[in-house]
Amino acid sequence: MTTFFPRRALGSILNLDDFEHAARRHLPKPVFAYVAGGSEDNQSLDDNRRSFRDIALMPRVLRDVSQRAPITSLFGQTFSAPFGIAPMGLSALSAYRGDIVQARAARALSIPAIMSGSSLIRLEDVAREAPGTWFQAYVPPTRERTEALIQRIEAAGFTTLVITVDVSVLPNRENNIRAGFKTPLAPDLALLWQGISHPGWTINTAFRTLLHHGVPHFENNEATRGVPIVSRNVSRETGGRDWLSWDDLHRLRERWKGKLVVKGVLHPDDVGMAARAGVDAIILSNHGGRQLDGSPSAMRVLPAAVAAAGDMPVMIDGGFRRGTDIIKALALGAAFVWLGRPFNYAASIAGEAGVAHAYTLLRNEILTDMALVGVSTLQQLTRDHVTRSGWPFQERATQ
Repeated sequence: MTTFFPRRALGSILNLDDFEHAARRHLPKPVFAYVAGGSEDNQSLDDNRRSFRDIALMPRVLRDVSQRAPITSLFGQTFSAPFGIAPMGLSALSAYRGDIVQARAARALSIPAIMSGSSLIRLEDVAREAPGTWFQAYVPPTRERTEALIQRIEAAGFTTLVITVDVSVLPNRENNIRAGFKTPLAPDLALLWQGISHPGWTINTAFRTLLHHGVPHFENNEATRGVPIVSRNVSRETGGRDWLSWDDLHRLRERWKGKLVVKGVLHPDDVGMAARAGVDAIILSNHGGRQLDGSPSAMRVLPAAVAAAGDMPVMIDGGFRRGTDIIKALALGAAFVWLGRPFNYAASIAGEAGVAHAYTLLRNEILTDMALVGVSTLQQLTRDHVTRSGWPFQERATQ
């Protein structure tokens, strides 16, 4: 899949933040704002990055680390790295066939990817192109519609279902509105200018999508096709889930025979309730700073969440950009790490090659960091490898 960004230019991308800078130039302002923005004053969005600066790594020396490897096991499967691609809605707006691009790249790299229920590409198409992809769903408002959606997911071949639970209502994303991103998408002079001034995106993403697939629709929020993104009824596809309760989760656990993951939990008491509900894992998350502004980063509550989880794996997302970020999370007990925006940016500027380059950069950082903290396997990481930044050694990050 051709993009505006030549493969040879990927050599100028040295870390995941560089992908964001390149995507800011490539994407129309409203599309970039949708991907990058948080809610209200961006307190939670900013805290996701700030939290990593409050934790320091303790290096260990004179350890033989010549045979280190960052492989990770999860749900009985071995992955080449301890991170995967998190679900992001509307990925096909930033990259041509964006959900397929990310899922195919993840499969080739031997890491997991989660497809978003708020996607513009049919889940069957992604399952066919990238078997093994996980599916993230927003639960429909009736048992009958939920059952129909689950039957569709099963028929497509998905075996791991992720239920997002932190969207009881839609947040105040005024930053998107100021940048011109609205739902429904409504063509106007400002949007026309964005298309003209960003020809790489217009030609390689917008025109190609319209030519080959027509106007994008919400494809997977329910068992049947949803409305187009320009429809006045688009709010019914993106609305909240204020009726969802723990009883619904218990019913889903009884119904779904594959692996069930709950995403969007932060409070340790909710972590314990998820464990007692019998889910296979949780993803500790504040929704990338896109829901309740002022909620803490997942990293700040990770030790308490791990303690409350018992034997249930605690995965995590939110602001991860460096190998050191991932090492810190694993040392504090996280089982796995998910990244959304960086892979979205990588796909937008260079397709599957961009996703592969992002993976390689991050994996190489982890290999370097493993050597510098003195471990050969990720399983050797413990809380002894972290401390509070700027505090005496005995003041652990877990206290």
